[in-house]
Amino acid sequence: MSDPTTNVLLLADRFEVRGSSRQTLFLAEHLPDLGVSPRIVCPDARRIEPQLRRRLDIVEMSQLQSRFLARIARILLARDLAADPPDLIHIQQRTMMRLGRWLAAQLRRPYVLTVHDYLRSGESFRFDRIWGRQIIAVSDSVRAELLQRTGLPPELVTVIPSGVAVEPAENIAPVLDEDHTAVVGTAGPLEATKGFRFFLQAVPKVLKVHSQVEFLIAGAGPEEPSLRRQARELGVAQRVTFVPNLYDFDRSLNAMDLFVLPSLKQGLGTVMLQAMARGKPVIATRAGGVYSVVSEGETGLLVPPSDSDALARRINELLSDPLLARRIATAARNMVQERFPVTAMVEKTADVYQSILSADESHQKRAAERKKKKKKPVKSRD
Repeated sequence: MSDPTTNVLLLADRFEVRGSSRQTLFLAEHLPDLGVSPRIVCPDARRIEPQLRRRLDIVEMSQLQSRFLARIARILLARDLAADPPDLIHIQQRTMMRLGRWLAAQLRRPYVLTVHDYLRSGESFRFDRIWGRQIIAVSDSVRAELLQRTGLPPELVTVIPSGVAVEPAENIAPVLDEDHTAVVGTAGPLEATKGFRFFLQAVPKVLKVHSQVEFLIAGAGPEEPSLRRQARELGVAQRVTFVPNLYDFDRSLNAMDLFVLPSLKQGLGTVMLQAMARGKPVIATRAGGVYSVVSEGETGLLVPPSDSDALARRINELLSDPLLARRIATAARNMVQERFPVTAMVEKTADVYQSILSADESHQKRAAERKKKKKKPVKSRD
């Protein structure tokens, strides 16, 4: 491990069981190996697994979410950080842009922003060119849409795909093993754009062909009550298991034989990458960044968004052909291991930091001073 000479503030929204939160944690875990000391500041860290939370440098300020106390909280945060300012601020989600821009100006420090998905209709996007140095997009699709919507110069936006940990081959259970009931699952924040209602609409169509299959939906969010109601109305509530209280998706993904990504719009699909890394064959919608991951018939199967009939047909296709499912799963896992390792994401992000700070003379002086402080004088023995 390198001695940290660069301090970075990872400014995150409240942690949830979703891809963007997982990427922040990966950065916090692995940046010290590259000489970067990260500190997370967020309004809510309760969804971080307790043991991991104890290992990381996390400042939790719930007041940042308060309509009435947010202004006071940010002033207190800036005052605390001023005693030992970070060299750079990395804003983890667009929801934290306003605070990140303000902190950068107050502390006179550069900032980087990561964009995980597409701008909403009518959403304003203000990137301060005084302190803002770089935008990281998680896929070519997200980058292209951002440039088209904002008119920003192309050199300002770089692509660094999300990274995932690849499960060792010996830990991967056989797909569609005859000794257990097949489980078709999906996972992610339960939001309307994730398309879970179309997943549920496909369930009775699958059961007409494969009557013993079980279904799993892992995640929490505002759509959960309506999805549970939909399952009851479709008469499949007894076959669909909801798993809402999670620190991560690992156990749920391990329980699945097939993974479905039914999103209507998708920046990249980090949870899909996690499923692939665990040897699960994937069926995904043709949505945005999914194209950079799934090659039809090779590393997964593709269906149109909002099409439950097509989704049911592709699920039945894999359930009826375990050899095809296993071949796709193996190819996808190999692809993820090669193109989306956590180490690559962290190293490329650290390179962005270094390129920004290398021209900053004041940073070079601070780094040299930190190195001197770490060198303890050797006492002579009489």
